Amino acid sequence: MVYADIQSGKFIKRINRFLAWVEIENQVVEVHVKNTGRCKEILQEGVTVFLEPSKNLNRKTRYSLVSAFKGKLLINIDSQIPNHVIYEGINQKKMEDFQDIAVLKKEKTYGQSRFDLYFERENGQKGFVEIKGVTLENDGIAMFPDAPTLRGTKHLNEMIAAIQEGYEGYVIFLIQIDKINRFQPNDLMDPLFGETLRKAIDAGVNVMVYNSYVTEKGITLANRGTVEIISKS
Repeated sequence: MVYADIQSGKFIKRINRFLAWVEIENQVVEVHVKNTGRCKEILQEGVTVFLEPSKNLNRKTRYSLVSAFKGKLLINIDSQIPNHVIYEGINQKKMEDFQDIAVLKKEKTYGQSRFDLYFERENGQKGFVEIKGVTLENDGIAMFPDAPTLRGTKHLNEMIAAIQEGYEGYVIFLIQIDKINRFQPNDLMDPLFGETLRKAIDAGVNVMVYNSYVTEKGITLANRGTVEIISKS
């Protein structure tokens, strides 16, 4: 995924979940934040951020904040990006588990949830994919979630139910951080999500982690090879 144009700036302050102040060319501007999560460890005063200008000239905010530096790490915080990256990865046959996909659709309702992707293989097998973007990093390990997520736990339970009805089920965590390739559930932040994730694995849900190549101009799918989920002892 490549952004059409990018403007750099200096982060000043987050106003609320959706808005922040950023200094661009010596002028403080109100911008849209493309992530409603906390991102407290990323969006610190003075850090360099990157913004995507809107094509809508009537929009209140001209820019959307899409990525930021945390030390030397460049982190993409655009919450809309993971679905695009994984959808593109499957369509372009970049992911080994999805080489025989005949049908791929976005946003499919099952039970009380709407999964990000629905697929059918060439042999007729049907399945769902739920995608989670990961922006939290601690000592070189990516973690999810960065805040309690009842919705995320609900998705895991619905995926278990789908497996029991004969569907294939995948939960894919996309690490939106350059050069980070390890992942584990954030049990301190949300023990129920971690417990349910392990329950999903035991039930046959395929839990996968991919890392990304992140630049100022965009984000693309990288590798799965060295990524692992650390089990809770």
